[in-house]
Amino acid sequence: MPRPAKKRRKKKVHYRKVTFMLTARQKRSLENYCTARKTTPTRLIKMAIRKYIDNFSEDVPPKYFVRENQLELFGGSEASDHETARKVTS
Repeated sequence: MPRPAKKRRKKKVHYRKVTFMLTARQKRSLENYCTARKTTPTRLIKMAIRKYIDNFSEDVPPKYFVRENQLELFGGSEASDHETARKVTS
């Protein structure tokens, strides 16, 4: 008679805690919304950030990185010319 196969143990999930602060009004708003939608604040927040927590566990594609020049709206001397023009017209 063949021996029954051993059951494989499930890999234990490790959770990490993330905290952030809300104002009293924001918390009340969150609770009211969750009550209306019959969900919990934790579930609502996880649904809102799911796109970010599911897709980037291994690598972040290059298109999501900020390039150096992306932060400057105007290059070098043009920036100072634009700011000067705005000050004069104001």
